[in-house]
Amino acid sequence: MAPDLIQETIVRLLNAAGFGHSISPTEVAQELKPGNEWNTLMPAVRRAAVGMALEGRLVIYRKGKPVDPNDFKGVYRLGLPRRD
Repeated sequence: MAPDLIQETIVRLLNAAGFGHSISPTEVAQELKPGNEWNTLMPAVRRAAVGMALEGRLVIYRKGKPVDPNDFKGVYRLGLPRRD
């Protein structure tokens, strides 16, 4: 799947969730590939999220706290960066 399409989907879902809310990378994968095969997109979603976080376009959260995009493991969520 094209990285640009994944990034566009992340942005659309984040904007729909609104500031102060987060989305699961699973939501992104399921939006892009409904059905039983969505989990095959999870590595690509993670790569896109890490790239976007490094550019300052989103924040990766683990247990409700921002994490280093280059060094996190386990379950994570995505949110919009603060604008202040």
